[in-house]
Amino acid sequence: MQLPVDVKALIDEATDINAARETEIAVSVYVDETAPADLVAHVRGAFASTSPQVRMQLSYLDRSFAPQAEDDIAIIVAGDSAKVGPAAKALRAMGVPAMVVTLSPADVAARAVSGGSDIPEGDVVSPWEEGEEFAGHAAFNDEAAEALDDRMGRWIVAVCREKRLAFAISFPFMRRPLARDAVQATSIQNAGIGLVPLIPGADLPIMTLNQAKMVLQIAAAYGHAMDKDRIKELAAVVGSAYLCRTLARELVEFVPVLGFAIRSGIAYGGTAALGYALIEYFEGGENAVGVANVATRATEGGTKLLGRLREVAADPKSLKIADKLGEVAPAVLDKVNEAVPKIADTAADIMSKAVAAK
Repeated sequence: MQLPVDVKALIDEATDINAARETEIAVSVYVDETAPADLVAHVRGAFASTSPQVRMQLSYLDRSFAPQAEDDIAIIVAGDSAKVGPAAKALRAMGVPAMVVTLSPADVAARAVSGGSDIPEGDVVSPWEEGEEFAGHAAFNDEAAEALDDRMGRWIVAVCREKRLAFAISFPFMRRPLARDAVQATSIQNAGIGLVPLIPGADLPIMTLNQAKMVLQIAAAYGHAMDKDRIKELAAVVGSAYLCRTLARELVEFVPVLGFAIRSGIAYGGTAALGYALIEYFEGGENAVGVANVATRATEGGTKLLGRLREVAADPKSLKIADKLGEVAPAVLDKVNEAVPKIADTAADIMSKAVAAK
């Protein structure tokens, strides 16, 4: 089956992924000796790597703080030391993004402020939700460790956009945050395509290319190559994109006045469904062989929905509902248009939390 996409763009994406595997990463971990031992051990383990492309340097904050200007990122594992704030400030002044990992974020932030070395709120990372503290938890257990990995991963994805895939390839805890970022970004991109009225059929190649790139990124994050021998796996992505377009058209015919919102919502939801299905697939220990089956299963629910939609549309009562929607739609159209970006962000957040909770 021929993919209705820009093949050169797909090859370029695969080339970029291969380049990411060869990208050098430099990380320094600075340990505050007053930090909890289990926290220190977890962070050290998270950033341990056997990859020849990774240089990880470990040192103690109170003994030999020597910031490296060539580092991609720095991690400070914080306890009660007053040196945490000044160290983070010195790293930022050198242009090195500094993440402060702690079990007591409020205390660390307050200590830094009192010392005149404020730490940006987003750079203080802990296992707890905002407003929570370590005192409210029995221990730094497996659940807390998993939450910390997720937050550290999201921080790296945000501050190291150019090397985020290289980080995910080298550090397993980065896989899920990177994959989720790829799903959210691609879903929002395709939602934007749904908002723009294109020549009939012109949206399919764009949506398909975006989804194919997403599949490549997710597979790479979990250590699986989607090379030329696996290109047939990507052919199934066409089915997912095609179903999204078909479902949107059916809905638009039913309620044409809300066409823009329907196209955007279906494009977003269909892309997200495929992406999160792939994340669960790879986290289940599967490899690149069988991705086509995942894409096919991801369309089954949509196919059933499409059949049901046709049945509903044929019901005379549905015509009356459509008429009523047509009457009230103009009054709410502007509000819906304003709300679409916020709805997309909220949906992405909800999906991410649902996946993380499993």
